[in-house]
Amino acid sequence: MIVRTSRFRRAYTLVELTLAMSVGMAVAVMTLTLVNQQIAFLRIFSAQNFLSDEAPIISLYVGRLVGKSERFRLHASVSDALAGTNARLTNSPVMVMNFRQPDGTVRASILAYEDRGTGPALYYYIVPLSGVLGEPQWAVTKKASNVSFFVDQGILRMQIDGPNGERITYSGTMQL
Repeated sequence: MIVRTSRFRRAYTLVELTLAMSVGMAVAVMTLTLVNQQIAFLRIFSAQNFLSDEAPIISLYVGRLVGKSERFRLHASVSDALAGTNARLTNSPVMVMNFRQPDGTVRASILAYEDRGTGPALYYYIVPLSGVLGEPQWAVTKKASNVSFFVDQGILRMQIDGPNGERITYSGTMQL
């Protein structure tokens, strides 16, 4: 029995290796491009998320509250609002609203943009008859980076800055 051995082993040529590397690099470039495109899309989506999901809810809640209030005052701090001092019409993070109850009494509530230790948020408080403010009833939004209330030409406005620099201004007529 004769065993023949080949002197030459079969291997890839330089052209075949170059072609295989080129195809691999093309696939890698396309994959990287798609990943970058997805990351850009997610950034846009997260920026639009505040505008499309959070902002309409804020508008609905605050619009209903302000629309049902009998009157309001703007203050620089919650302590000023509780004391009823230093009311102003310029940019204010705190708004006190008064509501007439069915029995004829007036109750107050406060919308305040403040940091309670967990990051800034727009909180809603109901002022108890004792006047001592406890925990907020709920947070209207924790995603806003700034909220201010002001009166411009007799119109109450609320300006909200979103987490990605977007700015929304809501307007409503002033209750007298």
